Formats: sequence, structure tokens, C-alpha cells
Amino acid sequence: MATIKKIFSCNNCGARYPKWMGQCVHCGEWNTIEEEIVKSKKNPEQKILENNSKVQEIKDISTQKNERIKIYDNELNRVLGGGLVPGSLILISGEPGIGKSTLVLQISISINKKVLYVSGEESQQQIKIRADRISNDQTECYILTETNLELILKSIENILPEIIVIDSIQTIQTDNIDNSQGSTPQIKECTSTLIKVAKQTGIPIIIIGHITKDGNIAGPKVLEHMVDVVLNFEGDKNHQYRILRSKKNRFGSTSEIGIYEMFDKGLQIVKNPSELFTSNRDEALSGNSIGITIDGNRSIMVEIQALVSSAVYGTPQRISNGFNSKRLNMLLAILEKKLGFKIGVKDVFINITGGIKIEDPALDLAVVSSILSSNTNLSIDSKVCFCAEIGLSGELRNVSNINLRISEAERLGYEKIIISKGSKLNYNNSKIQILKFSKLNDVVKEVFREQD
Repeated sequence: MATIKKIFSCNNCGARYPKWMGQCVHCGEWNTIEEEIVKSKKNPEQKILENNSKVQEIKDISTQKNERIKIYDNELNRVLGGGLVPGSLILISGEPGIGKSTLVLQISISINKKVLYVSGEESQQQIKIRADRISNDQTECYILTETNLELILKSIENILPEIIVIDSIQTIQTDNIDNSQGSTPQIKECTSTLIKVAKQTGIPIIIIGHITKDGNIAGPKVLEHMVDVVLNFEGDKNHQYRILRSKKNRFGSTSEIGIYEMFDKGLQIVKNPSELFTSNRDEALSGNSIGITIDGNRSIMVEIQALVSSAVYGTPQRISNGFNSKRLNMLLAILEKKLGFKIGVKDVFINITGGIKIEDPALDLAVVSSILSSNTNLSIDSKVCFCAEIGLSGELRNVSNINLRISEAERLGYEKIIISKGSKLNYNNSKIQILKFSKLNDVVKEVFREQD
């Protein structure tokens, strides 16, 4: 017999309450608690799949059968830590139209494994059209357009795939709960069932999740804790690049990223991201500088563009694209206080080319150099790059992985790199000149001395 009860749950974290509250005491969000009627239809005799689990001593457990499944995508293999782990549940999130479905479809038709691709958003014909556009060499991939979880489980038992793809988790609903599609109880129940399927059968399951306007995964926050791996697929729709970033990984590092370019025929791996985010300039332009950032375990050269102009309105504008706006305000205050530049009465615009967003403080020196270059209308030598954090006293501070950053600058043919004097180097090389400074004043004299 079905049981009916009324609960109040938070859309952000999934916390439950016996009555309505204005603020969730668990996550602190306001107006996220909504009333839901939960009608349970669970049948105690229902079996999802046969459960073969038993108690074993840890020394008797064999890991030979759980070798990772390699994917014909080195970027994704790197982010996952070497491939798909059998029995794992992987959540891929991202903005609408960013390329999530394209990414998982490329995996499905090229992995040479029996794949069940379940779509609740597109028809079989639509998926086939996209698959033909991506590749003509399509391997053993089965397409199912279904949103009912019980029917999906029956198809899994009939086909016995080696990999399962769910696109997307917000469109799947189960008969065990009488709630609307995409509601918090539905998402939690469907995800919980899929976890049981993955653990009992050893089949890795890839699920796609939508995100909210704030950039968080739609549905309860507990969804991220339930799955084994959370990957965020991000990028700017106005640019071709896409970044696959690991937010959680129980089987590998979360410091790895994968970089792709979006084309008409799908996503292609970017082998040299530094060339993607820097431009080959024939003429020296003021307001441009090159910085080195570490994203994951990769060093990437990025181009910083700055524009400083007289404030048209009463309050100067501070607009930053791809760089932390609060950190920009801090750097401008340092220039005003320590170097005496009257930046406070001018508009300042910062842009990181390629649309990439970076939080690395090692770009501080490159950002400041671009601002000073634009303010004085003096160009910076295109063969010079910068890598240092700036402290509040105007001193240059050490950054992590400095040897890896210098190696990337040398590989791309830069002649000089300016770093902090306290950097610990294990780098012996004669091709690139390493200039060490302890104060920002000394850097300004070195960069602009020939043009004063």
C-alpha cells in the first residue's frame, strides 16, 4: 500500500524539515525550502539486479578484475586518473550547449565497448544525426530514449552493457516516488538506484547533470557526495575552447584538467594550450603582457590585456574578464600606494584572452605590467614573460611549481622570464634568461627602462 507524507526540503543541499523555514540551517541559503508531497510506492519484494556482494577479508579481495577501462581520449583519461574505474558513478556537469552530450557521445561511439546510451532529452534520430557528424566509425553503441528508471533497468538486464550513459539525471524519474520529474526526491532516489546498479554489477555509469544560473549542479547538494567523480565541463560559448575540470575524484587527483576545442565535427584535443591562449603579435602593443599559470598539473602561457583610460563618469570603472575583480582592486591599491601611479581616478579594464578564467596569484605581476604598459603607453617586449605574486607591501612572492613554469616559457621560445628573488630553482638552462627581483619597483625599472 502506498504511503503519503508531506515534507519540506532544501533545493540546494537536500536537507529535510518537518515545517517550512525561511532559511536552511545546513547551507544558509534563503527561500530554498519548498513543500513536497512524497508518495512512496516501494515494493519490498522488488529487486533491482541480483546482489552478489558478500563479506570478505581485505587481504582476500582481488583488484585484478577492476582494471581501468581506457578511453580513446587522453584528456579524459588524464582527468579520471587513468581511465574509467569499474563500478564507478561519474557526474559531468556544465552549462546548456557547452558540449556535455557531444563529449559523452564521442566516448560512446569510439570506445569499442558495449555502451548503453540512455537519453531523456533527444530522440534516437537526433542522436544519430550528431553521431554521423562526429564520426563514421561507430562501434557497439545502443541508444535508448526513455525517462522511466524501471524500464531503463530492464534494458540494462537485457543488454548487459559494459558502460552506461545517462543524459541527463534531471530527466529520469522512478515509480517508487510520486514526485515531479527533476524534483529533489526524484534525483536522489534515481541516483541512489544507479549507484546500487554500478556497485553490484561493476558497470561504470556516466551521468550528465544540469547546472543552475549560479553555476552549481541542479538538484540537492548531496548528489555530489553520492557519486564517485564530479567533472565540470566549462568554457565560453563565444570561444572554441572547453575545459574539463575535476572537482571530486575518489580514484585519482583533482588537480588535472582536460582542454578541448569545439568544432563542427565534435570536440578535439588541444595538444598545446599555451598557443591557444596567446597570440603571435607582429607589432608591439601597449597594454599586453604574457603570464604563466598552473591549471591542474599543466603550465599554460596566457596573454593579459589591459586598458587604462580617463574616467568618463564620476566613479572609475573596474571591469575584469577572466581575472578576480577583488584581486584587481588590491593590485591597483598597491600601484597607488607603493609606486605612486594615480590609477584611482582612471578606468581600468582587464581581459585574459581566450575567455579562460584563472584564479592563480602568479599572474599578479603580468596583470600589473599590462596596466602600467597601458597607462604609460609603452609596449612590453613580446619575448618577456612574468611569473610572480605581489604582496601588499609591493614585494614579489614565490609561486608554486616555478621550474615547470620556466620550462614551458623556454619551450615556447621566450627569452626572458621575471620571477621573485626568493624562488627556489632546480633549473639549469642557458636558453632563457631568468631575472629575479624582490620589489615591484625594480621590475618596473627593468621592463620600461629602455623606453623612458
